[in-house]
Amino acid sequence: MLKKMVAVAGVFTLLFSAGAASAEIYKDYVPGKGIWIETFIEVDPNHVDDYLTGLKASDVPGLEILKKHGLIDEYKFMTSDSYATGQPNIVIAVHYVNAAALEPDSVRDQMIEKETYAAVSKSQGDAAIAGYEKYRKFSQISSWRSVEFTSK
Repeated sequence: MLKKMVAVAGVFTLLFSAGAASAEIYKDYVPGKGIWIETFIEVDPNHVDDYLTGLKASDVPGLEILKKHGLIDEYKFMTSDSYATGQPNIVIAVHYVNAAALEPDSVRDQMIEKETYAAVSKSQGDAAIAGYEKYRKFSQISSWRSVEFTSK
């Protein structure tokens, strides 16, 4: 009986794994446009509000400038409802409209940097992030591409 159950389980495994292997890009799914850059950060739970306030002052103006120039079309700041030591509890997600938006461009990048410092001076930005090193740790920075499933 046990041999029969193992054989049946083996057949099901082959059937299901063959189905997964036969998926085809652009037929079953399509890569989404653009690239998400996600930064995972562990922040001391007693300083999450401080951190978010600092991000609002230091990061949001620059992100809005990137948006105005068409390099990004969306950004999100997310907090976890739970906390575990060593695990991220803040995620910053920025959606670049395409891979070219991530490529260096000295003229564009220097223009955006100048515009960003006009909105938030270097000293204002430094003041907004003062003390971060005491209560935050970067866990991971990664890039992701969304997937859209097609209907058959």
